[in-house]
Amino acid sequence: MKDNVAEEHLYLAFSHQYRDSIFPLHTSISLFLLSYCDCKLFKVFLVPTGEDVGDQCVTKNLVGDLEVHLISRGQLPVVVQSCSLPAVVVKDDKFCRAGLSVVLRHIIQKTFEADPSKKDVLSLLGFKKTCLKACAEVSQWTRLCEISIPLAVERFLTASPEHCQAIPPDILLFERKLGEPVRVHNDDKIRRQKLQQQKAGAKTGVPVLGEEAAEELKPGKVHEHPASSLELSVAFSKLLAQEAPDAINREAPHIRRTKTSDLPLLDHVFAEGLYFTVADLVLLPCIHQFLVSSKKQGKNLVNLPLISSWYRRVQEVPGVKKAAGKCNMELLQLPELTSAPEEQLHDSASVPDELEEDNEDSRFIGGPRPTMTKLMENGIEAKFSPHPCPNWTLDWTSLPSAVSPGEGKMSRDRALRKQQQLNNLVAAVTKLAKSGDLIVDFCSGGGHVGIALAYMMPSCQVVLIENKELSLIRAKDRSDELGLNNIWFIQANLDYFNGAFNIGVALHACGVATDMVIEHCLRARAAFVISPCCYGFIQNTVKFKYPRSCQFKEILSYKEHMVLCRFADQTAVQLPPERRLIGKQCMGLVDLDRAWAAEEHNYSVQVISMEPESCSPKNNMFVGIPA
Repeated sequence: MKDNVAEEHLYLAFSHQYRDSIFPLHTSISLFLLSYCDCKLFKVFLVPTGEDVGDQCVTKNLVGDLEVHLISRGQLPVVVQSCSLPAVVVKDDKFCRAGLSVVLRHIIQKTFEADPSKKDVLSLLGFKKTCLKACAEVSQWTRLCEISIPLAVERFLTASPEHCQAIPPDILLFERKLGEPVRVHNDDKIRRQKLQQQKAGAKTGVPVLGEEAAEELKPGKVHEHPASSLELSVAFSKLLAQEAPDAINREAPHIRRTKTSDLPLLDHVFAEGLYFTVADLVLLPCIHQFLVSSKKQGKNLVNLPLISSWYRRVQEVPGVKKAAGKCNMELLQLPELTSAPEEQLHDSASVPDELEEDNEDSRFIGGPRPTMTKLMENGIEAKFSPHPCPNWTLDWTSLPSAVSPGEGKMSRDRALRKQQQLNNLVAAVTKLAKSGDLIVDFCSGGGHVGIALAYMMPSCQVVLIENKELSLIRAKDRSDELGLNNIWFIQANLDYFNGAFNIGVALHACGVATDMVIEHCLRARAAFVISPCCYGFIQNTVKFKYPRSCQFKEILSYKEHMVLCRFADQTAVQLPPERRLIGKQCMGLVDLDRAWAAEEHNYSVQVISMEPESCSPKNNMFVGIPA
């Protein structure tokens, strides 16, 4: 165990307690993970969401063996007050981590750092440590685990009896996902092993599990969609740090020659596939509350055979029952399912369209000229406003080295281009800002924009928001070297920042992230200076539909708009000049659509080309001012 670890404070929202859980469910999930990891590294604070919550509000046995403290919202550190909870901050520091996935991943990493023998805890982050790393706006899976299912269960528990008869659509979507084929790293090898097992008709031995998991494998036991003994063997062998049996590892020659397309698919064992991850620990408290409530209402769970099997299987993972016991979660022992009438299964299996993935064909044939001509016939062409200060530049030679992007790991040429990009954004922000303003650098990366702004405008406060931890740590190191005291750092997805601010800025916000930043600025009635990037990654999401503006919607379909987005990425210097020109025009049209959409919210927006244009292939810049 490592000593001298800086004390970190974990802040969790508290609205009420119900049965064996603290609400909102994000708080119960966080406490459950702390119990599972046996983590005592954090000082835990509950932050009541209402005015009438007293000291007696929390039952001790719902927080396990953790010591918790009550604190009002007004007593939170300044950097935390702008964030949705849960949030973690080092005591007396300016670096905050906010949002369920970010906080849970941090708890796991800190637990392993403090005790490297806990490799089972680190494995919760999954292959390449990417489990729940993608933000909810671009990952349907993260959104389902982090947002949709917790909210759906909370609504289900608080609904009146006449309004909670149907299974929530998000629960049905989880059931459907458990029935999809599993794709994992190196699955070709496992699928060949499965084929060999099927060919041999062998009953492969399984590592010692628990009674429920062993029962799952009994011959003759019928399930709606059972995971085969091979998948269970692979999954629990990893959990128990055992090797798969040699008989499984050897492949017959005819098995090795089988085409990949002819191999059997793998079934789910856990939420993400074969292996137990933090996603299972997020979903367990939610599904548990849903199942307990359904049982009390006398609901037949036959419509959820895969979720029921998953719920039983998760209980057999070492440490889960112990963690549940600490949190006073009385896990159900579900009975064996019986078949439901066919019409009942049909009635329960529908998932609303808005929860389905957008399956519209995204393979576009042909170039952008028909779409551009269609817009031109309606009087719409890419247009750029004059640059307000084309020759303005920071005196980079007189600035401390930690302000310069050259401090990062980049070539001299790239550092020069980055300086030119910063000249444009800092010039625009300087014209907008006044003393005392709060400036937010969204998608800040290593902090090139935010650090330059904080250094050049000491009378303003600057907040950097970035989802990638290492990038933000590098930014903080540079800030500490400069001794800046007007800067804060938040590792979070954009949706978890809800503070007021005066100016929003983003350099090369990727794809939909540009629209997320614009939305934050519109909501705060803040001015914005934004340089978009990665137009080819733009696509419809749960919150954002394209085209954005009423004018473009009247003329272009989603597919036609996507043609512009794909060709807007054709601006690399290696491409022929004519092709780059078309790419620049497509960029201008996509950004004109965004500008007009913002103007529908009573903003004045200009689309400008950065100077010099050679500073980046993605050299567009918005400057938006609320009217």
